[in-house]
Amino acid sequence: MSYKCSSCKHIVEIDKEYGGVRCPYCGHRILVKERPTTIKRVKAV
Repeated sequence: MSYKCSSCKHIVEIDKEYGGVRCPYCGHRILVKERPTTIKRVKAV
């Protein structure tokens, strides 16, 4: 699963087995989940 660092804006892959949540580039601990670029449309009934 890919995340974006809120400090340096690098894309980071988090490994669940590692156990730590930290940006390998700057060491920041706040990561934001990437949203898909496609728009999902649902028809109303």
